[in-house]
Amino acid sequence: MTLVQYLILGALMFSLGVYGLLIRRNAVMVLLAIELMLNAVNLNLIAFEAALRTSFAGGQVFAIFVISVAAAEVGIGLAIVLLIFRNRRSANVDELDLMRW
Repeated sequence: MTLVQYLILGALMFSLGVYGLLIRRNAVMVLLAIELMLNAVNLNLIAFEAALRTSFAGGQVFAIFVISVAAAEVGIGLAIVLLIFRNRRSANVDELDLMRW
């Protein structure tokens, strides 16, 4: 595959993530949409690294950093969603008004 094909695939994945983030009301599905967007960014980082062929391997290092941040985000996000679901019996993001005045 060429760099352009990877970039198109990454753009499609990112677009699907944005669409899922805007359309979905379930908090778990929102987290999955964010993960899809982060994976699109990782794909682009690796594609640019492979295309530039540098000895620094910065794209791979940043991809590993993004993966670790995504793992932490999922861990904390799922814990918050489980706690909210346990208290309210719903994970709908429209019903979450705990922080509002």
